Amino acid sequence: MYLLWWIIVGLIAGWATGKIMKGGGYGVGMDIVIGMVGAIIGGFIMRLAGFSSEGGLIYTILVAILGGVILTWIIRQLKKA
Repeated sequence: MYLLWWIIVGLIAGWATGKIMKGGGYGVGMDIVIGMVGAIIGGFIMRLAGFSSEGGLIYTILVAILGGVILTWIIRQLKKA
């Protein structure tokens, strides 16, 4: 069940990141991966900033979107180089 939760959050966050960052997109599979990795990155950043990790579904999705946007930006910068 926990894996299903991560996939759902990853899909929502990856889709939202694609809409925020605009561009060619990476497809559904990569959106899920970007959302899941983004959740890890966003969680790390939020912990460094001193925020609690307990906030429910909406907090988790927002943090994943933040991390997804950062990850997408990094990927695009590496592709340019």
